[in-house]
Amino acid sequence: MDAAGTHRKSFDQTEINWDKLDKTKFYVVGAGIFTGLTVALYPISVVKTRMQVASHDAIERNAYSVIKGLLKTDGIPGLYRGFGTVITGAIPARIIFLTALETTKVASFKMVEPFKLSEPTQAAIANGIAGMLGSLCSQAVFVPIDVVSQRLMVQGYSGHATYNGGLDVSRKILKSDGIRGFYRGFGLSVMTYSPSSAVWWASYGSSQRLIWRFLGYGTEHDGPAPTQGTIMLVQAGGGIFAGATASCITTPLDTIKTRLQVIGHEKKPTARQVVKNLMAEDGWPGLYRGLGPRFFSMSAWGTTMILAYEYLKRLCVKDD
Repeated sequence: MDAAGTHRKSFDQTEINWDKLDKTKFYVVGAGIFTGLTVALYPISVVKTRMQVASHDAIERNAYSVIKGLLKTDGIPGLYRGFGTVITGAIPARIIFLTALETTKVASFKMVEPFKLSEPTQAAIANGIAGMLGSLCSQAVFVPIDVVSQRLMVQGYSGHATYNGGLDVSRKILKSDGIRGFYRGFGLSVMTYSPSSAVWWASYGSSQRLIWRFLGYGTEHDGPAPTQGTIMLVQAGGGIFAGATASCITTPLDTIKTRLQVIGHEKKPTARQVVKNLMAEDGWPGLYRGLGPRFFSMSAWGTTMILAYEYLKRLCVKDD
């Protein structure tokens, strides 16, 4: 094999396909890694949610004041309101998502190959389809967890009700709305998270390849294979770009969804009414409430998640 061929083979090994993984190890180790990431980044979700549901006359109108208020009233535990509920549902939802993502990604690449598109375009389409389907499959588990946890995040804040934990929230939802109450905002969740996931994975897949191309890899030029450090930097760069793109596109839908999910049982506004109220309070900027924390959350989560995820795949490669 010539030098270019060796280089190409080494470069291809930076991506690990689903069929090369030890699935048991992947799920067990992955559960631990993603639980750790959730612990580290959860406070950002609490801050974002509070900013999105704040009434027009609320004192806490920015991330700093929200954090300051939480620490003053509840200390560090205030930044983890609803965490127990989230972590209970996060593991099965993550397993469903990753399984659907990886299996769909392989099929999608095969589907787009005959069209002879450029490598970044192929990656964008295949990753985008996989990200969307993965998110669709996991929403059935994630939305009820989201509804309960978000009510815990905002309890007692800006006129919202207080609860005695996740079970109390669940009982009250069942009593007032039945099972359907756990899926309030389900349509908007699908409309938010599925396109967001599609945009994130499409941006990540294409930007990563563009970065490699800019660095001179992925071409027929001779040269050494990329180091692990270079691989991680490229993946981190792709994660930051993907987070920025997805947050800017999907924040308005996320704000509307969050408001629908945390509004009390006696009030059942439509998505149109929520938009009308936000516009009356703040105009168009009202739809981008929490953009800063959401951008930071998606960039920080996306970057750390993708580095941990790619590391997890390298760790779980089957022995030849």
